[in-house]
Amino acid sequence: MDTNRLTRREALRSGAALALVPGIATFTTAGQSGAPAQWPKIGVSTLGFGDCSNRELAEEFASKEVRTIQLFFNQTDNQYWAYNGRSDVSDITPDRAKAIANEYRSRGIDIHSIGVYTNLIHPEASERAANLDYFEAMMRIGAEMDVHTFITEAGHYQTQDSVPYHFQTDTWNRTVETVRELAKRAEACNATVLMEPTFLSFFASAKRTRVFLEEVDSPRIRALLDPANILEINDLEEMFAQLSLWIDCIHAKDRKLHVDFGVPAGQGDIDYRKFAALAAKHTPNAPLILEYVGTNDYLQAREVLLNAIRSLGEA
Repeated sequence: MDTNRLTRREALRSGAALALVPGIATFTTAGQSGAPAQWPKIGVSTLGFGDCSNRELAEEFASKEVRTIQLFFNQTDNQYWAYNGRSDVSDITPDRAKAIANEYRSRGIDIHSIGVYTNLIHPEASERAANLDYFEAMMRIGAEMDVHTFITEAGHYQTQDSVPYHFQTDTWNRTVETVRELAKRAEACNATVLMEPTFLSFFASAKRTRVFLEEVDSPRIRALLDPANILEINDLEEMFAQLSLWIDCIHAKDRKLHVDFGVPAGQGDIDYRKFAALAAKHTPNAPLILEYVGTNDYLQAREVLLNAIRSLGEA
C-alpha cells in the first residue's frame, strides 16, 4: 500500500474494483505456450473514493461493469480509515455490516477483501495488543459481510537509532510473534491476512517478505504483491520468483524509479506488458486491484492494464 504520493491517505483517494471485462474473462494469450485459459479479475480499491457513499460508489461501478472491489472503510457513510493505526468500529453492528455489503452485492459486485493496514511492529506491547484487537474486530465485521480476506502492511515506526527500527533484531522477533498471534485470531474468524511489502518498511523486499512468511508458517498469513512498492529493490521477475507461492492478490499501480511516491498505472517505470505476462504465468487466480486511482482516472488506469493484457495475444 505504501503511504507515499502526498500521504497514503491522500494518495489513495482512488479505487474500487473493476469486474471481469468482456473479452478478458476468457482471454487467452494466443501463440504462447502455457497461457492461462482465464484471466484474473480486474478490480480497484475503494480507498480513493472517499467523496462517495457506498451506494453511490456501487452504482458507479455497476454502470462501468465493475464486478470486484477491495473495500476500505473510507466512504462518506462509513469513514473509519486509519492508516498505520486503528479506529473505534464498535458501532458497526452486524446489520450495518450486512447493509454495506448488500450495496455492492445487490448490484453484482463481489467484495474480494477489506483493507485494515494497522501497525503490527509498534515497540509498545499495549499498542500492538490494541491493534490486534482492532484487526480482530475488522475480521469479525468482515465475517458478517461474508468477506474473509484482509490486507495490511506491517506498519511504520521511526526511531533515532543507527540501525533503522524496521531492521532491528528485536523488531523482527516481536513481529513474528505478533503475526503468529494474528494468525491464531484469523483462524478463529475463518480469515486470511495478506501482507503487503513496500521498500520503505519492515517488508522491504520480496525476499524479506518470503522469509518472514516462511518463519510465521501459517496458511492464514499470505501475501499481496504491489510491484510498484518494491520496484526500487526488486525486478518484476524477482518479485514473482520469491512470492508466487504466497500471492493471493496483486495491486496494479505504478512508480518512477528513485522516487518515494506512487502513481496510477501507466505513469511510471513498470513494464506493464511484462507485469501482465508474469501475473498470468505465476498467479492467474490472484485478482489485479487498481490502486492510486479515483473517479477521474480509474477507467484510464484500467485501460492501461487491459492494453497490456491484450498485447500478450499479439506476440
